[in-house]
Amino acid sequence: MGTNPPRTTLLDRTFRVSLILKGLDGVLELVGGILLLLVTPRQIGDLVRFLTQHELAQDPNDFVANTLVHMTSNLSVSASLFGAIYLLLHGLVKIVLVWAVLKDKLWAYPWMIAFLLVFILYQGYRIAVAFSWGLVLLTAFDIFIVWITAREYRLHRARNQEPSPTPPSAG
Repeated sequence: MGTNPPRTTLLDRTFRVSLILKGLDGVLELVGGILLLLVTPRQIGDLVRFLTQHELAQDPNDFVANTLVHMTSNLSVSASLFGAIYLLLHGLVKIVLVWAVLKDKLWAYPWMIAFLLVFILYQGYRIAVAFSWGLVLLTAFDIFIVWITAREYRLHRARNQEPSPTPPSAG
């Protein structure tokens, strides 16, 4: 007789969806890192100016468009290289850990938690230095992922420590 699979709760589904979103974020980071390696800072600045010119023609004081133009006009080769390496490593580690956790590899849960905690600390520092609502939301999502990953890890460990039923002895 087969064993019944564990019941899937809303929190279990939320965990899986959150992990998939984190994995997709990792893929986007990989793509962004590759693009930063292939495109020069000048090309990035030219592209941003092209994409924002219509908005700036309508509203020369547009905060987002002006911020993007300013940020990309000051982009150096070393900053671009740092950004590329950061995105490539961060994206790759994230993809590997998300894949391993989705495959129920118990070793990956603590690594995922530690990896995210390091970035939560860094993001907290960045929020303190240069406040950004986007970074606040990303950090809140990462805190949620840490909490739900720790919960799942405890459940998996408890499930693995339960004694398996022994067959009745013939006797």
